[in-house]
Amino acid sequence: MKFQIFIQKHNNQITLASAILIITGYLSKFLFANDLGFNVILATASVIAAVPIMIHAYQSLRAKVISIELLVSIAVIGAFIIGEFNESAIVTFLFQFGGYLEQRTLTKTRQSIKSLTEMAPSTAVLVNADGTTSKIDVDDVAENDVVLVKTGASVPVDGEVIDGHGYTDESVITGESKAISKQVNDNVFSGTIVSDGFLKVKATKVGDDTTFAKIIDLVEEAEDTKSHAEKFIDRFAKYYTPAVLIIALIVFVITRDFKLAITVLVLGCPGALVIGAPVSNVAGIGNGAKRGILVKGGEAMDSFAKIDTFMFDKTGTLTTGKTSVTEVNQYNNDVKTSISYAAKIESLSDHPLGRAIVNYANQQKISFSDYSVDNNQAIKGQGINATVDGHHLLLGNKKMMDQNSIKLSTAQANDLTQLQKKGSSNVIVAIDHQIVLIIGIADVIRPEVADKLRELRNHGAKHLIMLTGDNQATATYVGNQVGIDTVYAELMPEQKLELVKEYQSQGNRVAFVGDGINDSPSIATADIGIAMGSGTDVAIETSDIVLMKSNFNSLVHAYGLAKKTVLNTKENITIAIGVVAFLLFGLVAGFIYMASGMFVHEASILIVIFNAMRLIAYGNDRNSAKHHSLNTEFAK
Repeated sequence: MKFQIFIQKHNNQITLASAILIITGYLSKFLFANDLGFNVILATASVIAAVPIMIHAYQSLRAKVISIELLVSIAVIGAFIIGEFNESAIVTFLFQFGGYLEQRTLTKTRQSIKSLTEMAPSTAVLVNADGTTSKIDVDDVAENDVVLVKTGASVPVDGEVIDGHGYTDESVITGESKAISKQVNDNVFSGTIVSDGFLKVKATKVGDDTTFAKIIDLVEEAEDTKSHAEKFIDRFAKYYTPAVLIIALIVFVITRDFKLAITVLVLGCPGALVIGAPVSNVAGIGNGAKRGILVKGGEAMDSFAKIDTFMFDKTGTLTTGKTSVTEVNQYNNDVKTSISYAAKIESLSDHPLGRAIVNYANQQKISFSDYSVDNNQAIKGQGINATVDGHHLLLGNKKMMDQNSIKLSTAQANDLTQLQKKGSSNVIVAIDHQIVLIIGIADVIRPEVADKLRELRNHGAKHLIMLTGDNQATATYVGNQVGIDTVYAELMPEQKLELVKEYQSQGNRVAFVGDGINDSPSIATADIGIAMGSGTDVAIETSDIVLMKSNFNSLVHAYGLAKKTVLNTKENITIAIGVVAFLLFGLVAGFIYMASGMFVHEASILIVIFNAMRLIAYGNDRNSAKHHSLNTEFAK
């Protein structure tokens, strides 16, 4: 066991020593015409390089696996028997050197994932009950503990800011390097960096329960989850390798050419085929992780590439999920005063429509705090009746205006109708029995949605469908604005689930895009479940893909990446099979030999790796759109 560990630890040095011996051997032959020295040196190089190969072959045999290393080991022994020390030396060196380059390139594809784990905080500054602080191991932090995070430090827990103000870099969570302002009552995530200021954070999740820890686990598990192509190759290799041994034996029986049989063993190694699919998936998953797109393995990537139908929840998915003032119709000359009166009254309420008006006043920098409010009365189903700064105000719906004998003019009635057609809620503001404002309030459509849905179609999406529990008018308006094909409104969660199943039964491959909470049944049932949101527990556990940025740019990138990854995998498989066919043809035709064949074989492994590494840069170049139509055809 110690010997095996020593060999594994010094594998690179063994490869280098083998290369030096081969060069030395050829120099001795050409400079001194010393065939004996040449054979001794190359035999030594063969033995040195063959040791780690044979150890791996032996370990695979113990696990009842006939590996590529076994084929190479038999080939080396055969080369020794027939005295082809130069062949065995070059074959073993190329195999070792190919493994070294393979490891180096694979490490690059995993770099974005490795960078995640390196960002994991290891210590925390605990704020004690007496106000003092102490540095402790992050694993010792408990829920409800308070930690202090200064400028440049990493947030060690998921939690809520209870004191301080600062800016955090949440790129580790969302993939977007942008300073986010954090103040009291805001949530922060483990692994994010405080770029300026300081925060006192009350821990709500610690250790393995934090969002950051779950992201790392998710990405690491994704690497081990195989795609359909990988599973096929595993089954293929299980029978292919023994088949090569049998073919080599048949070749020897028929031709009595031992060297030819040994060469068949070497050239028949399916190295590029075995590694082609996994390296494509690792590169694709790494590309997504770097951009805040968490794909749960090769199988999810493969399935996503075949999606033709997208179903979207509305609230929080197509829209921001936050009610805001979208339109203000004014009917007097002092709109600021009218809004300030309305905001003052609504500041005393916790109604969502009221909060939207208060937020609007704050955004417009309209002051309202100095006003006094008297006789504030909430009337159920109508609105609020109050006196502000000596003026009588009514804020509510048309029913409230009717109850107080306030008639809408033709223009005002038309404005109200237009708001209702758009699906907006409305608040009518009357001051001293005169209507001064009609305010439209709605869940705001994400500004990028319409363009990105068109891009989804360009990538191959055929059906875009909205499923929502909202009313038909609002749903229809949103659907028309963003370019949805079919709108289903006023649905309960179980009705959404039935529609997912119905479309699947019609032969469609369905992706459901939701917020990962109330839509979790549909997300779990769809062929691909996609959660938009900053890492809620349900999103990470239920969905196949999590978009940490919670935007449609990520969705389009993920869809294109899936198609590109599947295409890349098919390219690698084609290259691998083509190389094996070429080598066997070359062997029969007489222009391929053991050493040259091994060189081509190892080169093919590097070609598929470098081909896969192109996925790391997917989305960076302006020409990536050129691949869309090609990807669509190959992914069908």
